[in-house]
Amino acid sequence: MGGRHKHTPHTFEELRGERVSAVRRVLVYTLVLNIAVALAKMIYGYSSGSVGMISDGFHSFFDGFSNIVGLVGIWVAAHPPDEKHPYGHKKYETFFTIIIAFAIFVTCFQILKRAYYSFSDGHRAAAGDMGFAVMLLTISVNIFVMLYEMKKGRELKSEFLIADALHTKSDILASLAVIAGLVFVRLGYPMADTVAGLFITVFIGRIGYRILKSASDVLVDTICINTNAVEAAVTGVEGVRGCHGIRTRGTEMETYLDLHILVDPRMSIEDGHDIADAVEEKIKQEFPFVVDIVVHVEPDRRHRIPFRGR
Repeated sequence: MGGRHKHTPHTFEELRGERVSAVRRVLVYTLVLNIAVALAKMIYGYSSGSVGMISDGFHSFFDGFSNIVGLVGIWVAAHPPDEKHPYGHKKYETFFTIIIAFAIFVTCFQILKRAYYSFSDGHRAAAGDMGFAVMLLTISVNIFVMLYEMKKGRELKSEFLIADALHTKSDILASLAVIAGLVFVRLGYPMADTVAGLFITVFIGRIGYRILKSASDVLVDTICINTNAVEAAVTGVEGVRGCHGIRTRGTEMETYLDLHILVDPRMSIEDGHDIADAVEEKIKQEFPFVVDIVVHVEPDRRHRIPFRGR
């Protein structure tokens, strides 16, 4: 009584706005933690001369860099449609994702160059207790970040957060490789640290490839909803005799869809329009993240009654 009620969003724009804000908060939290982890690894890596730890530090740095790019990309992509961009600005997020991929490939080159000089110069890394402590601490932080991002990504249905969580998972595996390298250095195999750096480069390169492939799928309008599922939903609408020409583009979080439906050829335009509206409502119920639907109504000529003139 007399209390203030929390506003519950109903429109897609309101839901998207709240989701963008929630994703942005998660990225800010993880950015702070990723930068702390990267600085710890790189500072100790340079002081001890560990190629593996420096490489892993760069790896962690790009976890933070991806957070920053994600924040910028989400901000730009969240702008509403305008006269010059009637479909909105969603693909700017994809554009910023490609920037991350190329930056990761540059990092791979730098690590490979440093590893080459280490082999040429007879590199020797220190493997002190502090190095193990730094790595164990940063792994603990990364495990927390991965679980947190994965949980929030599933709650918010955010592909970006889930992908970033998997990126952090690869960072954990890379850190374990660094620890293994430090262990072998202590056992009398000093070049094991450099080998660990090369091993990490493979992880980083794979991440860059996956990011680039995912972004290219969006740019070339790869199908993002199972067409059989769409057809099953549409043909269940009363008055629809068939469905074909289903096309989707965008992402699983913001999909554009167009299709053709077959109706009774003797049906009036008004009735055909009502069926098209019913098809749109059915699709929105089954696939909530379809933001735009174009339904082309066609007469079902398979059961057409022949016209006989006088």
